[in-house]
Amino acid sequence: MKILTVVGTKNTGKTTLVTMIVEEMVKRGYRVGTIKHTHHDFDLEGKDTWKHRKAGAELVVGSGKNTFFMVNEQLSLENILKNISNITELDYIVIEGFKSSNYPKVSTTEVKDDFTITNVDVFKIKPEDVVSIVDLVEKRSYDIIPGADCGECGYKDCIEMSKAIIQGKTSEDKCKMRKLKEVELYIGSKKIPLNPFVQDFIKKSVMGMISTLKTEENDNINEKIELWIRNLED
Repeated sequence: MKILTVVGTKNTGKTTLVTMIVEEMVKRGYRVGTIKHTHHDFDLEGKDTWKHRKAGAELVVGSGKNTFFMVNEQLSLENILKNISNITELDYIVIEGFKSSNYPKVSTTEVKDDFTITNVDVFKIKPEDVVSIVDLVEKRSYDIIPGADCGECGYKDCIEMSKAIIQGKTSEDKCKMRKLKEVELYIGSKKIPLNPFVQDFIKKSVMGMISTLKTEENDNINEKIELWIRNLED
């Protein structure tokens, strides 16, 4: 899952650009998700879900033709991305906002930082420009930053390698830890990097235990397996 952020000041066409980028990605056969960062409330006053939250519900889920979740707290971008990756498998996440993140950015203003891959004037954009932008995104975007800082890529840490990908100096496939995603460990919302030996040890141990269980699900042991450990006090 590669990540792109579209950033800029108010009324500079961020939503318009996100829509254009998503449409082009879908044309190319990618599965795409979006995240919008806003300072406003998403729930409309007077609606049933609003009434649920007003009554004090900390989590509100709407289920029908569509399913949505509303949590009464502001989650970090990393936490949101982690949860999305657990729910579904996507090729790209396009984010509107989160301008301080360390992910590839397309800016709708002249402002740029180390993670800006291009600046765009949305009001002068042409269809062929969107094609070029997505071409660039394919080359210079990347998945959730591992945070292992192992140095195997030749850079001092994951952030420096991410900057090098943005600049076109290297590519994501040079990152050893990004390839090693068979086993992922989170403590709370923090991802703990695991080296190949630890990943293999955990995987074989869990798979071995599951194989001894007499359940119908053993027939589907090749699917994704989730194991949650909650350290609850007695």
